Amino acid sequence: MSQSPPSSAYPISVSWRVRLALAILLVIAIATIAVTNKLLTDRFTDSTRNRAELRIALYSGNLLAELRQNAIVPQLLARDPTLIQALYQADYSLSTQRLISFVEEIGAASLMLYDIDGRMVAATDRNRLGATHRTDAYFVDALRSNSTVFSVIPRETGGYQFFYSRRIQEGGTTLGVIAAEVDLQRFERAWAGISDAVIVTDSTGDIIMATEPRWRGLTETEALSNQTPQSAIERAIKATADWTALPPDAYLQGEAVMRLSSRIPFRGWRITSYTTYASVREKVNGVLALEVMGFAILLALTFYALSRQTAGRAALFQRESTELRALNAALQREIAERKRMQETLAVAEQTLEQSSKLAALGEMSAAVSHELNQPLAAMKTYLAGARLLIRRNRTDEALSSFGRIDDLIERMGAITRQLKSYARKGQESFSPFDMRDALASSLSMMEPQLRQRQVHINRILPDAPVRVMGDRMRVEQVLVNLLRNALDATKSERNPQVEIMLSAGETATLTVRDNGPGIEDLDALFEPFYTTKQPGDGVGLGLAISSGIVTELGGRLTARNGQNGGAVFEMQLPIMASTENTQAAE
Repeated sequence: MSQSPPSSAYPISVSWRVRLALAILLVIAIATIAVTNKLLTDRFTDSTRNRAELRIALYSGNLLAELRQNAIVPQLLARDPTLIQALYQADYSLSTQRLISFVEEIGAASLMLYDIDGRMVAATDRNRLGATHRTDAYFVDALRSNSTVFSVIPRETGGYQFFYSRRIQEGGTTLGVIAAEVDLQRFERAWAGISDAVIVTDSTGDIIMATEPRWRGLTETEALSNQTPQSAIERAIKATADWTALPPDAYLQGEAVMRLSSRIPFRGWRITSYTTYASVREKVNGVLALEVMGFAILLALTFYALSRQTAGRAALFQRESTELRALNAALQREIAERKRMQETLAVAEQTLEQSSKLAALGEMSAAVSHELNQPLAAMKTYLAGARLLIRRNRTDEALSSFGRIDDLIERMGAITRQLKSYARKGQESFSPFDMRDALASSLSMMEPQLRQRQVHINRILPDAPVRVMGDRMRVEQVLVNLLRNALDATKSERNPQVEIMLSAGETATLTVRDNGPGIEDLDALFEPFYTTKQPGDGVGLGLAISSGIVTELGGRLTARNGQNGGAVFEMQLPIMASTENTQAAE
């Protein structure tokens, strides 16, 4: 007779297999967490860095635009005959009021007029009148230079002031100095509302602008070394939180940060931002926590399955053991199925998110390019005219052209400010305005194209104001798009004509009619990227954007073909009831 194996051999074999399985599971868990940590850290860090690069490029552009916009102010005011006459006759009774009227249009922080002795004889801030600035750098440098001088002056209370100054001459005689203060502190206040720390350094490396006031006047090294002492517990917590981050670019107050720097094409300035890795840590640690939880559940399920198997093998009845194995197999299949579904769902969500971002970025870039094309074309025409007028010594008319260019720059600034809505949707500020004024402003912007094409414009406008509540800048944007389409539609006509009719009833209705060939596909007219123009003339976003703007304002934009040919566009906006009508209704 054969002997059966010892009863202790089976438990020893099971114990060895369990230990091997647990060791393999532990190795898989460690490898999965390490790979996930590496991949997600790189991905989220790159994403954070890209967003920081976009922000610093936007900040640099805004700062440079503000400096360039104010650089022309002293040059224009130095030629103002009223200010020259006031300095020549030493009569400054109306000079302050004139500077106040200028500052509202220019957008500078303040304007100051000095006589030849450095005494402030006129200023937008009346409290500063009579002060002597004979030794100030911006006054002395302006007297010595034949061009506009830029100066950075330290404040007594901390921080810096920024001035553009230029001497005023008449017949070779220096009469005084005109100075314009540039308000760059508003950028510091705007930057302080974000999580990043931002500094601007001059050519010597000194910090002249910063979101941290105590950094101004220091170098970057000195500012970063000014740290708040940390306790041992805080350092330990920080060390455990930094294990998912890449090697830091710098340390700010004991915390690892990402440093990005960019050159500002102005007097050797540089702008630098510091972004924390907090968002990267949170995202990576969140995913790793889910993985650890998953492996813990898997380990618990493994122990559960092993315990059930042990109980099944020790059972006396084969039927219970068979049912237990079937239940275990079903549970394994369900877990595998759920895991496959979760992986499929995660892949689908990532694909959809990336597609949405690419689509939004493409549409936004095309929309901004389309909307900036018209002001840029008008600015080019006005600059050409201004250059010709200056050559002919017709400076007054040239200044008028510069004024229109300034309006176009303001319009372009309003269009670019709409980029902020890509990251945060804010409340829009509506105000009442007259549709006749909006139409006049749009026609003024289209004046170079109308003059070049010699299109006959027939306007039918009511005598009474047609007031609506909305965003005038966006309504003018719609009007310019409609007028531009009407001009393009009449290119092939011998006698191009455009009729504009404004009426007021239950709604404010503006109709633009042309004598072109009409519209072929009315159904697809307002769809994005639909266009009948030649490549390079348009991207097909003007009418789609215009329709969205009118809809947001509570109105409606429609199109049809006229009975006698041509296209007819009709914009309807809710009219704002007058005070007299409201009182009569009550």
